[in-house]
Amino acid sequence: MPTEAVPPSPPQPDVAHLPTTPGEKPRSWRQVALLGGLISADSGEGSVVSVLFPALRTALGLPLAALGVLVGVGKLVGVVFGPVWVAVAERYPRKNVLGVCSGLWGVWTIAAGFAQNYVQLLVLFTIAAAGVAGGGPLVNGLLADLFDDRMRGRAAGYMYGLASLATGISGPLLGLLSDVKDGWRYGFFVAGSIQVVFGVLILLFLRDPGVGAAEPQAAGAASVERALTWARARELLGNRSLLLICVQRLTTGQFVVLSFGVTFLVDVRGFANSEASFLTVPFAIAYFAGTFLGGLVTDRVHRRNPRTGRVAALQFTVFAYALGAYVTTQFVWSSLGTYIALFSVLAFVQGATPGINRPLVMSVTLPEMRSAAFALMLSAEAAGWAFTTVLVGYIGDAFGLQAAFLWVVVVLMLANGILLTLLYRTCPRDASALQAELDRRAAGAGAGPS
Repeated sequence: MPTEAVPPSPPQPDVAHLPTTPGEKPRSWRQVALLGGLISADSGEGSVVSVLFPALRTALGLPLAALGVLVGVGKLVGVVFGPVWVAVAERYPRKNVLGVCSGLWGVWTIAAGFAQNYVQLLVLFTIAAAGVAGGGPLVNGLLADLFDDRMRGRAAGYMYGLASLATGISGPLLGLLSDVKDGWRYGFFVAGSIQVVFGVLILLFLRDPGVGAAEPQAAGAASVERALTWARARELLGNRSLLLICVQRLTTGQFVVLSFGVTFLVDVRGFANSEASFLTVPFAIAYFAGTFLGGLVTDRVHRRNPRTGRVAALQFTVFAYALGAYVTTQFVWSSLGTYIALFSVLAFVQGATPGINRPLVMSVTLPEMRSAAFALMLSAEAAGWAFTTVLVGYIGDAFGLQAAFLWVVVVLMLANGILLTLLYRTCPRDASALQAELDRRAAGAGAGPS
């Protein structure tokens, strides 16, 4: 017999009262803009590596597989340190922890610009990634507390769209550095400095609404955030919907295009590094459009079909991405403009994902467990990103990037879409169990059911 997704539990003793006066209420949409800027800043060191790798490879004499290793190790360290930062946030204010790990930690990104060889670069890049790993679970936990279930798709779409737009605009600017001696170093210096600036902004202006603030059953109180321990990880993985989402993120091939897109255009299609780097602007604009429209559409689909609407939307985007990746990477097109258009379609489809899977996770996990759940999901995502990028690097060295994209992106994404069929059964059950538990808590506290 399957276990309940959200087992009944006694009232939590560690309860913190939420702000109740108008002056204390956070301005939610301004917080979204601030968090989106932070996510963009956090992706800076990854953008430097992805956009400037052709120049970096020449400067340090690296093989193509080095790009896969850099990205892969950077993501693998997140598997460990994402939950660590959530544990720290259990003991200290989330805002302070976020400002340090995702902002002030940027000094290590600056340090990466001083690397004299590949080993030094790998070590410093890995240390920088260890800090950034805390941003994802903490930011998504905050987002869940700023917006209720009706608005979360749109809010996640806006946040990730703004982040992608800012990242994309920086791409051509980074590309110009490929024509400057040691330009990749300046890329790390600028990226790290922006991280530090956003860390200061988070510490000064972010307003944490409190864990569970957006739940109607909270009735003015919220439980303290819970860290991801082994015991809690086992408890969370007992939630079959979350388990399937984690497996889906572990086996997705979408991130390969982000990491190898520019290098694919340079190595396989023969464009110059400075030309190929312009891919990032339309890619970011299309991604932003995907997050914006995807969040709106998905929220409407969810209101029309609250049981399985988001699952259907997620599965559609996965199959559409696989088809788009096949057309983009397995045919030779005559101009850079054609590739930009095709990659933009991929970005649009991929952009819809955060507005779907983040609210899905929120809809099946208790408020105080959401940051831990996101740490688990993003750890799986990071491990999958690491595995696929390393795999593409080595397959690319042996058989070429086009063959690597066929198997690691197209075929893997098709299998990924088939896997999502299982969510049609688990998500409605787990969401209902969550609402029943929240209603039980509210009734016990005298708030009444939602």
